[in-house]
Amino acid sequence: MKIAIGSDHAGLHLKEEIKRHIVSLGMEVEDLGCDCTDSVDYPDYALKVCDQVVSGKADKGILICGTGIGMSIAANKVPGIRCALVHDLFSAKATREHNDTNVLAMGERVVGPGVAQEIVQIWLETEFSHGPRHEGRINKLKSIEDKYSIHP
Repeated sequence: MKIAIGSDHAGLHLKEEIKRHIVSLGMEVEDLGCDCTDSVDYPDYALKVCDQVVSGKADKGILICGTGIGMSIAANKVPGIRCALVHDLFSAKATREHNDTNVLAMGERVVGPGVAQEIVQIWLETEFSHGPRHEGRINKLKSIEDKYSIHP
């Protein structure tokens, strides 16, 4: 499995921890930045990661900023992305099972590296619960996305 990962300056240190953990799980990681603590704009890095996911170049994406909020908002603007902001283990599992999320957002200032590693592992290992209940809801999300997407 290939995971695209990105952060802004406020998520840099947690991103580095998460990268090592993903590699230890036997998965490939593509780091799309940033690589400094100078102030950068989180939407730029969210878009890089989401582009990799929607194009199929990455199986899933992980985004980290100070709170995870900005990254999750930016990610969910990209058609085809279902990004969840997660800071606990229950939500990590539920968002994969029920929402089939393909991008995970976290905040370095909110969650410590140990819990973040557990969140990532649970999120990566949990499968979507196929079936009419959850698939119907995902299809409704796709309909909303289609309705409000601007098609050139």
